[in-house]
Amino acid sequence: MIPLVSPPSPAAPPAGPLIPSTLPPLTTALTRLPGLRPVRPQLWLVATEAHQDAVTRYAPLVLATEELARAEEFRRPGDRATYLCAHVGLRRLLGAHLGVAPRTVSVARAPCPCCGEPHGRPVLPDGRLHFSLSHCEGLSLIAVASTPVGVDIERVPAPHTVTEASEVLHQAEAAELAALAPALRPAAFARAWTRKEAYLKGIGTGLGADPSAEYVGAGPLPSAPPGWFLADVTVPDGHHAAVALRR
Repeated sequence: MIPLVSPPSPAAPPAGPLIPSTLPPLTTALTRLPGLRPVRPQLWLVATEAHQDAVTRYAPLVLATEELARAEEFRRPGDRATYLCAHVGLRRLLGAHLGVAPRTVSVARAPCPCCGEPHGRPVLPDGRLHFSLSHCEGLSLIAVASTPVGVDIERVPAPHTVTEASEVLHQAEAAELAALAPALRPAAFARAWTRKEAYLKGIGTGLGADPSAEYVGAGPLPSAPPGWFLADVTVPDGHHAAVALRR
C-alpha cells in the first residue's frame, strides 16, 4: 500500500477531497500498511459485495462476542453483512498497525464529553492510535490516524428527506441549501451532514450534541471548526463521505 496522497509538506494537511484505499480481501494479509503521519488520516473503503462471502467464515474468528450479537440484531441480511465486513475490516487494520492478531484488539469507549458516561467515541486503551468507522448499505469507511478522528458515509437522501431534516443544519447551511436549485439540494445536504457527523464523532459526542450548532458548510469546500482538519472523501456515486481530524 502507498500513502493516500503526496503531501506538499510533512506538516501540511492534504488539499481537496481525499481518496480512500480499497481494503484487500480477507485472504490477503495486511503486512505493508503505510505509517501514520500528522494531519493525514488513513482512509479505507470496504465494499460489502467484495467481502461478504468470506466474512461469514471469518467473523466468528475475528470479532468479539458483543459484535457478533450486534450483527444478529440487523433484520436485513445486507445490513448484517455490511456490519460484519466493516468490523472485521477495522479489526484487521488495527491488528496490522499494532502487530497483534485482529481478535486480540481491545476496544473501549472514551467518556462522553456531554455527560461523562462511558459511551463516547471508541478508543484503544493505550491510545497509540485513533480510529473511526461508518457504514451505510453496501459500503463502509474506516479511518486510522495519530490523533482523534471521525468519519461518516451516507447515501444521498431523497428530496423530501432534505426538506424534513433541514432543521438539523446550521442556519447558514440551511440558507446555502435554500439558494440552490431543488435538484442540487440533496447532494449539498449530504455534504453538510457527513462533514457534521464526522466532526461530532471526532470530538466524541456524536449526535448527543446539537448538530445545528456548528457550521461546516454545504458548499463545495468544507469549513473546519477551530483546531480540526475537515475534508470530503471520494466515494462511489450516490454517496457522500467526510473525515474530521484533530490537528
